Amino acid sequence: MLTAHFDALLVLIVLVAVFAAFISERVRPDVAAMGAALALVAVGILPPRDLLASFSNEAPVTVAGMFVLSAALERTGIIGRVGDVVSALAKRSPAASIASLALGAMLVSAFINNTPVVVILTPITIMLAQTLNLSASRFLIPLSYATIMGGTCTLIGTSTNIVVSGAAAGRGLEPFTLFEITPMGLILGVVGIAYLLLIGVRLLPDRTIFADLRDSLRQRQFLTDALVPLGSPLVGKTLLEADIGRKLGSRVVDVIRNRVSFAGELDKLTLRAGDRLVLRTLAADVMGLRDQGDVVFGAVGQHALEPIATQNTRIMEGIVGPRSPFVGRRLADLNLRRSLGVYILALHRHDENLRQNIDQVRLAFGDTILLEGPPDGLRRLLEEGGLVGLSEPVGQPPRRDRGWLAIGAILMVIVLASIGFLPISVLALLGAGIVVAGGCLDPDEAYHSVNWPILMLIFGMLAVGRAMEVSGAGTLIVEGVLQLVDGLGPVAVLCMVYLVTMLLTEFLSNNATAILLTPIVIDLAAGLGVDARPFVVAVMFAASASFSTPIGYQTNTFVYGAGGYRFLDFVKVGVPLNILMWLLSTLLIPFFWPFG
Repeated sequence: MLTAHFDALLVLIVLVAVFAAFISERVRPDVAAMGAALALVAVGILPPRDLLASFSNEAPVTVAGMFVLSAALERTGIIGRVGDVVSALAKRSPAASIASLALGAMLVSAFINNTPVVVILTPITIMLAQTLNLSASRFLIPLSYATIMGGTCTLIGTSTNIVVSGAAAGRGLEPFTLFEITPMGLILGVVGIAYLLLIGVRLLPDRTIFADLRDSLRQRQFLTDALVPLGSPLVGKTLLEADIGRKLGSRVVDVIRNRVSFAGELDKLTLRAGDRLVLRTLAADVMGLRDQGDVVFGAVGQHALEPIATQNTRIMEGIVGPRSPFVGRRLADLNLRRSLGVYILALHRHDENLRQNIDQVRLAFGDTILLEGPPDGLRRLLEEGGLVGLSEPVGQPPRRDRGWLAIGAILMVIVLASIGFLPISVLALLGAGIVVAGGCLDPDEAYHSVNWPILMLIFGMLAVGRAMEVSGAGTLIVEGVLQLVDGLGPVAVLCMVYLVTMLLTEFLSNNATAILLTPIVIDLAAGLGVDARPFVVAVMFAASASFSTPIGYQTNTFVYGAGGYRFLDFVKVGVPLNILMWLLSTLLIPFFWPFG
């Protein structure tokens, strides 16, 4: 008995450590989850076969297949076409714009992962806001919220639903059908959008993304390279002493010496013969550098600079996407100037426009960058997937001729899963195989479309959940909760379950919250002597109800940077919506899923 209690206590300590790691963000969630699972195996609490069994769970397999199907719809331009239709409908009035965007995004997100929906629709939304002469911040939070609510309308709408269903099935509950949660999801979605139109729109802020900064730079139409020749009077002088900017009507943005950029050391750099200066022009007459063949502003007969090249440039905003290879890398290490001729003018993060000393900043998902460079370089940057263009939705050319196949594959999964022809995990993998074999995605694109950290998080937390079961830690938690709710009816307990889940998901990953709480509420229902399904549904919906912070859900994090929001903007708009969803769900869940 003492050993059993010790094992349970040790599992609870590991669980608290994982929880702390999730909150601190010092360790990636997937690493924390898998590390906890491996630690429990190492100390002998979790049998190795149970760890391996988590990798055969249907939930993460289904999630992986749906990632590929979502990527196929994105790659073939289907999501973009939906965005065009929504934009066309939305140009009538601001209210109609928000309604059209929200309803369209909710509908699409009911069947595919909502993150690519927001990534595709964000540039379209920004252009729509500019057309209506409104701030994009009036539209982007509703866009994110609508996709979150759309994800709760079907089993495959979000990975959280699939994870909860898989975890519940692993504890003996009947698996959820594809459209089992649709009636309640639609009611919550319609009420949520009505809230955004009637109340939320009054709470939404007017924020600028980079508008003022970009407008101040629009006159800078050219980048010009100029060489410091032998005998130039500039040799041995600093840029301040040379006063090149005033004399040429230009600003030096970089000095390149032996193929090395000194953009971060311009204030203290002493010029040498052979240095190449990159000038941003302020007037078109600097094109005369090329026409006259040299620039004379030193002593008579001494040419201070010799022109090398002048190129037309554009200014663009881009945001770091969820699968960007730039995440975690320093700006100085990207080498965009050398590889693409693109310069980073400013970085926007959490309501800050950083324009100086940004070379050492490590990029994070949702960071917005202001760039300047030749059109071809900017286009290649977007095509390679480093950034999502906000100024204009440029990217890889879609494979529109394969769109019918992507739609057919997702419809096959929906129809066959709804009639129970095959398990949804098998159908998701089958659909993924069809879109790859049919050329909607290359195999490499399919592999990259899968969010492997999310899958590893699910695998790890499933194993930790199993350890809670075999060690008795779950039973200890349930016994403690039952003492707290002694004398309360199942509706009151359901209300508490939803509230706790909702609060946790604002700060933790929604999938981690769902996996953590699903086995606990199943045991809690058994202790109350009622059907566990209503409590599992409460976890399913509440784990997706992340409206009050920008860090609980990926789509919120994405629009956080793109819309120039502050943290409190989400609190002001999201807290009333959270309360509304909480109260309404407490009323609806017992109606659709009685306690027994």
